[in-house]
Amino acid sequence: MNNRNLTMLVDFYEITMANGFFENGRGNQTAYFDMFFRKVPDNAGYAIMAGVEQIIEYIENLNFTKEDIEYLRKKNIFSEKFLEYLENFEFQCDIWAVPEGTPIFPNEPLITVRGPAIQAQFIETMVLLTVNHQSLIATKANRIVQAAQGRPVMEFGSRRAQGYDGAIYGARASYIGGCSGTACTISDRDFGVTALGTMAHSWIQLFPSELDAFRAYAKVYPDSCTLLIDTYSVLKSGIPNAITVFKELEKAGHKGVGVRIDSGDIAYLSKRTRKMLDDAGLDYIKIVVSNSLDEFIIRDLIMQGAKIDSFGVGERLVTSRSEPVFGGVYKLCAVEENGEIVPKIKISENIVKITNPSYKEVWRLFDNETGKAQADVITLTGEVIDDSRPYTIFDPEQTYKKTTLKNFTAKKLQTQIFKSGKCVYNSPSIDEIRDYCKEQLETIWEEVKRFENPHQYYVDLSQPLWELKNRLLSEQFNT
Repeated sequence: MNNRNLTMLVDFYEITMANGFFENGRGNQTAYFDMFFRKVPDNAGYAIMAGVEQIIEYIENLNFTKEDIEYLRKKNIFSEKFLEYLENFEFQCDIWAVPEGTPIFPNEPLITVRGPAIQAQFIETMVLLTVNHQSLIATKANRIVQAAQGRPVMEFGSRRAQGYDGAIYGARASYIGGCSGTACTISDRDFGVTALGTMAHSWIQLFPSELDAFRAYAKVYPDSCTLLIDTYSVLKSGIPNAITVFKELEKAGHKGVGVRIDSGDIAYLSKRTRKMLDDAGLDYIKIVVSNSLDEFIIRDLIMQGAKIDSFGVGERLVTSRSEPVFGGVYKLCAVEENGEIVPKIKISENIVKITNPSYKEVWRLFDNETGKAQADVITLTGEVIDDSRPYTIFDPEQTYKKTTLKNFTAKKLQTQIFKSGKCVYNSPSIDEIRDYCKEQLETIWEEVKRFENPHQYYVDLSQPLWELKNRLLSEQFNT
């Protein structure tokens, strides 16, 4: 993408707090923040991490222009010394992130930021905006791809997306989640997400007849001809006219590619279409369907025996219409005082909003026999999970239930992307991220990936972290 300066895309309180930190002499105090989420959308069992590359782009272009400074000055609430600090702003934080394409679960730190409080706090809005949006769409896309059972899924949602960036980055996230391509051309240009598409109903309507329209398209694209057959009637005219044109292409030494159905009873029409094509000796012609699809409709179509080779999915994917919010949050978990890490905890009457304190890491434990992920464990930084010895994890909902793992391998999930404000991470290509996502999902049990009532994947706290959290809770409640 062409670089844009998004420095001022922040909640206004990020700036008021920054000025307050500065005025109170706390701007340079080292603070630690975690970005995590509390619930998987659609009551699903897993989510997909996405958006790290755009966070890197944002931070590498983080600077305040003269126009930004003048805008803030006109607010008449910020000190001149603070505005001078912003004029000379230089990012200095360390950042760790879970790589894009990784299956992720609630309450584990996806991104950890360590650095001057004024800076670590300031990037909150963009970290959340970026990861929340792309992880939401990557997760929805993967559910739809899982439902398609190996049939290609194309993202067709640009015109229904929430704004330009919703379309552009939604296409990127969809590809990470497993889609084969997108209708969004700019995402192909900028990210290499394959752009796909043929014609709209208006193409058919602009010609004197449907047959004329099909012939005109086949003349221009004789070796990549896919025809939209539901403008008037799939069975009475669409398929008969498509068969005529495909046969004409064969005589000219070419082969058509497919037909697309965008309305009607798709299961019934696809079966009839398949039979008519096969009876005409056109068994190589693929059937593509679209029209307000999601994972549940796709699953049902396949269960009904629909003859479909690929799917085009639009608004219900790119907007995650069934649950369009990925509830990531960004919370302070520690500060440094006199060189010591002082843990911080947020307490709430709503138990799910009580945070895990201190500077942490997250590990994934893989069974050596099956290769499957058994659990994730959040530890204090510096702890080591010794995978040469048995390790006991607890059910997150029923702490009296425990499982002891043996013969496993423990791997840290986060990798460092910024060190002292400088990027130290080489972002993989979009295809590498997509392949990595597919590979990592193979390590997740099918029971976790099912659509209804998925098995809850374990995310446990290490014993030292659990004891620290309970001590802080006890201290707060006893004061």
